[in-house]
Amino acid sequence: MANLTDTRLMSAAIRLARRNLGATGTNPSVGCLIVKDGVIVGRGVTASGGRPHAEPVALAEAGEKARGATAYVTMEPCAHHGRTPPCAQALIDAGVARVVAAGGDPDDRVSGKGYDMLRAARIEIVAGVCTEEAENDLSGYLTRNARKRPEVILKLAISAEGFLGERGRGQVAVTGEVARAQVQLLRAGCDAILIGIGTALADDPQLTVRLPGLAGRNPVRIVLDRDARLPLASKLVISANETPVWVAASPEAPAERLAALRAAGCRILATELHHDRIALPELLEDLGAQGMMRLLVEGGAEVASSFLAEGLVDRLIAIASLENLRAVEPVVSPVAPDAHVEGFRLLRELDFGGDRWREFRKEN
Repeated sequence: MANLTDTRLMSAAIRLARRNLGATGTNPSVGCLIVKDGVIVGRGVTASGGRPHAEPVALAEAGEKARGATAYVTMEPCAHHGRTPPCAQALIDAGVARVVAAGGDPDDRVSGKGYDMLRAARIEIVAGVCTEEAENDLSGYLTRNARKRPEVILKLAISAEGFLGERGRGQVAVTGEVARAQVQLLRAGCDAILIGIGTALADDPQLTVRLPGLAGRNPVRIVLDRDARLPLASKLVISANETPVWVAASPEAPAERLAALRAAGCRILATELHHDRIALPELLEDLGAQGMMRLLVEGGAEVASSFLAEGLVDRLIAIASLENLRAVEPVVSPVAPDAHVEGFRLLRELDFGGDRWREFRKEN
């Protein structure tokens, strides 16, 4: 049975797991703490690329102190053999006496089997500690397993009048520096970031993470570009050999444009069309098949409206500014700055330098 200490230490393991969100390939970012006599003797988080898992990292740090200790793991330890033994076996071999876990793993190779291995070794199991908190961070992995596509996170920065920007002005700073830094952190925790060709042409964005200490944590950059119009001189294309750029284009796009983008280092995603537009559900399935778990949509009003209209948004982040843009030709947000979003529940509301960050999650 869980106690207050279990809850406190599981929350710490969950915070540790956030360190590698978006950097663990096809595996979820899991946190593990090994605790002996009230002292943390081992810490582990799933490594960049997905291996090694959190448990062997924490056990290696703990060494002999793991014997008789408690392991706090944010997801059920894996039970299947790959090139390395399963994490459940590693915990057994290390001699831990107790395993506290936040939730199960929906993967058929694991689901319940990790717990069965531990029980067979007479290790005490306490499951379901801080499950909701852990699953909120693991939602990309859970969504990919359940729906065969990545979790879609739509981010909108909205002025006080309900505008996203102004046509013809390019990039417009709607929110302040503190909120923009939080968006950078959000990017670092995602596998990919998506915009439409309209935003690419108007803003010429780079879509990288520009926070100290997070160099190299850039997501794959995806552009919805049916006709392959992305300029070869754009910041995205120029940096494609350093940070991946995927162009979702129609097979009917001009062959010479597709060839030029490939030659510049971009990857072309051949997409299906629906009513002369890129078929978003099929595109998401393709991304899920390639192991992507968290997709951040930062496009303009048209792309945002398309994802919302098709019911593809799992998480909505609306950042409302107190400032007016006073735009002559405004781009109107599909979500009002202070509106309740139908079909979504509010997860949290924060203040970042005067800008109000509201995060919603789609109701099941």
